[in-house]
Amino acid sequence: MEIKISSRLPMRGVIYALSASFLFGITTPVAKILLHNSMPVLLAGLFYIGSGVGLTICLLTVQKMKFSKSGPSLRKNEMPCLAGAIFSGGIVAPVLLMTGLASTQASAASLFLNFESVFTALIAWFVFRENFDRRIFLGMLLIILGGVFLSVDFSVGLKLSKGVLLIAGACFFWAVDNNLTRKISNANPMQITCLKGLSAGLTNILLAILIGAKLPSNAVIAASIFIGFFGYGISLVLFVLALRHIGTARTGAYFGLAPFIGAIVSIIFLNEPIKLPFIAAALLMIAGLWLHITENHSHEHQHGVVEHEHEHVHDEHHQHPHDLDAPPGVPHTHKHKHEMLYHKHPHYPDLHHDHH
Repeated sequence: MEIKISSRLPMRGVIYALSASFLFGITTPVAKILLHNSMPVLLAGLFYIGSGVGLTICLLTVQKMKFSKSGPSLRKNEMPCLAGAIFSGGIVAPVLLMTGLASTQASAASLFLNFESVFTALIAWFVFRENFDRRIFLGMLLIILGGVFLSVDFSVGLKLSKGVLLIAGACFFWAVDNNLTRKISNANPMQITCLKGLSAGLTNILLAILIGAKLPSNAVIAASIFIGFFGYGISLVLFVLALRHIGTARTGAYFGLAPFIGAIVSIIFLNEPIKLPFIAAALLMIAGLWLHITENHSHEHQHGVVEHEHEHVHDEHHQHPHDLDAPPGVPHTHKHKHEMLYHKHPHYPDLHHDHH
């Protein structure tokens, strides 16, 4: 079966990724204020708990009100990927980061944290065989380089310590988390994020207590939970949705804009000065963003026969009969089967385009 399609690239995934980076980016300036009254590990735990508890309430509300949900519940065969994502990104990575920060210069630590996007892309491209080209590779490099300009203090020497290896390890495990989450991104993103938030939150809080942290005031706890719900919870839900639509490497690159967004918020609300590195970072990130948004990845490709369940509309990839009352253009979720399809159109490495 051959179909010719001339549709434009879907922008939904790009919007999800940019929205996720915005919410996470504005969390950084707020965290700078809250860190005056809380240890970093404890604050991270409170953020995660805010994410998990907030999304638990949302899930219960959705179930009670019978609202439409964005994807099916997690299946048993998806639990290993979820467990791996929680272990690598919610437990191992934060511990490595906090341990490394204890013996590492702040500028060096900030520099190496930008390697999360690099590791994410490399694992996606060379382990999970996600497609990419020179344009996407160059755009990712520009965004990462912009993050470097924002995070490095060029007025002092960049001295590396043994802690840098621990920080690099944290970036690697977060990249593993991102790629494992991509494998289950067709499931309900609120459920995924809720489980990750509760697990990571409890683990980080327990770790903080074990190393001697004291709970801050009720006002700081409440503020941390509130910020965590949006900056970690809603942001990660959008991140998972972006993984579903545009793949791991591209989502990671867009999410790399978070430091730039945080810097803008800091300038506006914290009266921080505009410096030359900020201008350079802005230009680099805008150029990288332009390369990604104007991507036109189109070639003839074949869809194999597959049966799965996810939210979808009746588009060119979903032409199947069923008894559900689902008119064209209305999202709905049920198990369905894709027949063999061979066609050409612009596309991202989404749920239906994971070919090499």
